[in-house]
Amino acid sequence: MKKLIVLLILMCGFAPLSWAVDGCNEHLTPEEFRAKQKAYITEKAGLTKEEAAKFFPIYFELQDRKKQLNDEAWKLLRKGKDKKTTEAQYTEILEGVYDVRIATNRLEKNYFEKFKKILSSKKIYKVLHAEMRFNRELLKGMHNKKGEGPQKQQGNKK
Repeated sequence: MKKLIVLLILMCGFAPLSWAVDGCNEHLTPEEFRAKQKAYITEKAGLTKEEAAKFFPIYFELQDRKKQLNDEAWKLLRKGKDKKTTEAQYTEILEGVYDVRIATNRLEKNYFEKFKKILSSKKIYKVLHAEMRFNRELLKGMHNKKGEGPQKQQGNKK
C-alpha cells in the first residue's frame, strides 16, 4: 500500500508538466503552450521586454531538460506495472525515480545561477510564483472542463 501511495504522489507531481507540454489542455501545441506561459509569466513577474528576451530562451532550455528527466522517471514507473515485478525491482525503480528527482533539483539550482545573471532574485522569485500559479490555473481549467470545478462540487453538497 505504501508503494502505491508513493507512486501515486510521484505521478501526480509529474503529471501537470507532462500534460501541459504534450498539449493536452485545450489541444495546445507545445509552441502555443509556451507562448501562453511566457505571456503569463512576463506579466505576473513584471519582466521587461529586454529581460524576457534574455530569460525565456534559458528558461525553456531548462524546461526541455526537465521534461527529459521527467520522461526517464515515467519510463521507470511504467516498469512497475508488470504484475511480476519483484520487491527488489520496485526498490530499483523507486531509487531511479528519486535519483531523477535529485538530478532535476540540481539542474534547477544550476539554472538559478544562470537566471541570476539576467534577473534580480526578487524577479526570479516572482517568475517561480507565476509559474506555479500558471500550472495551478491550467489544472483548474482542466477540471472545470470536465465539470468537476469547485462550483459544481459545492452544488452537489447542498
